[in-house]
Amino acid sequence: MTRHYSALSLVKEGLNNQKGWVRAWESRAPKPRYDVVIIGGGGHGLATAYYLARTHGITNVAVIEKGWLGGGNTGRNTTVVRSNYFFPESVRLYDMSLKLYEGLSRELNYNIMLSQRGMISLAHTPAEMEMSARVVNAMQINGTDAELFGPEDVRRVLPIYNFSDKARYPALGGVWQGRSGTARHDAVAWGYARAASRLGVDILQQCEVQDFLIEGGRCRGVVTSRGTIRADRVGMAVAGHSSQMAARAGFRLPVVSYALQACVSEPVKPVLDTIVLSPGAGTYASQSDKGEMVVGGGLDRIPSYGQRGNLPVLETVLSGLVEMFPAFRQLRLMRQWAGIVDVVPDSSPILGESPLPGLFLNCGWGTGGFKAIPAGGTLLAHLLATGIHHDISRPFDLDRFATGRLIDEAAGSGIAH
Repeated sequence: MTRHYSALSLVKEGLNNQKGWVRAWESRAPKPRYDVVIIGGGGHGLATAYYLARTHGITNVAVIEKGWLGGGNTGRNTTVVRSNYFFPESVRLYDMSLKLYEGLSRELNYNIMLSQRGMISLAHTPAEMEMSARVVNAMQINGTDAELFGPEDVRRVLPIYNFSDKARYPALGGVWQGRSGTARHDAVAWGYARAASRLGVDILQQCEVQDFLIEGGRCRGVVTSRGTIRADRVGMAVAGHSSQMAARAGFRLPVVSYALQACVSEPVKPVLDTIVLSPGAGTYASQSDKGEMVVGGGLDRIPSYGQRGNLPVLETVLSGLVEMFPAFRQLRLMRQWAGIVDVVPDSSPILGESPLPGLFLNCGWGTGGFKAIPAGGTLLAHLLATGIHHDISRPFDLDRFATGRLIDEAAGSGIAH
């Protein structure tokens, strides 16, 4: 049976009618006890399981998913990866993730289709250009790549932009990060699942967590639709459903869940080879490998668990797109969707032990969850394995809401996901 993916194995199995491939991951029955249980089979949960096994040698791990792997926000985003944030704590976190993404295909032996095509955050007014210069300075001081673009630089990377004198959103310049890009969301989830399963992790799909097993004031496992599962430590990575799961554990989180929608057009020939964000227009876009225009915008500002979004937000996003790129007006919309994101007051994630001892949190990513999958998994795995914070995760502990040491990245999280 063939396990390793390579050009040679592809030829070999092609000659064998594709009959010799090992399953990407095993579907096993739940055991009554594990060292660690991870709730949530999206990118963060699967990455946590992989790093627990690979980095910390803890393989008696179960990933519990009520649906199918990657069926939540991991499969409902616009696949942008970047680290163009303002505060040093955020840059350390997201640049850690971007660096891990850069070597992930080789590490997992799975092509995640990373395309570092660069990203331009446009400035349309002199005031926005001043803020762009400030962001570039902060990014460079904090150790990540950034460049301040002027009008000619924008013309070079966005030749089809609307540079008319009457343009509603004139491009004066902006913030450029060349290492930003996109990755295939399904491939990230499947790659981590395959690698974790090969290291001995149990992946339990169609298994819903219904309650927490609490003994002596400590979390000792979970009650699921497939029976009670005990564990020494439990990790929770359930994105927009974090507040619901926390309520079952007996505490509240400073989280509000919103729908975040996006859409894609019919495929066309390559015309946009970078990611473009316009905070002023409330729109960002990139072109997929298949030629579709992937378009997103801001949150639907009504708390919701509906995965459909709404028409007014979609109209706002698309109106910004056609103002910037008039040639796109003739494109037909092919499909539209929404993910449910967990937003906290300072638009930064929550990482650390919960108010219920033994239960650890990975939540509050808001609009930035996909880009943070490798770092989120690494840091939650460290917490679960050691019981203490990694230096990078410490500033994002839940206690910052009591001490007032917030990391307000509302501008940095922006609308590009």
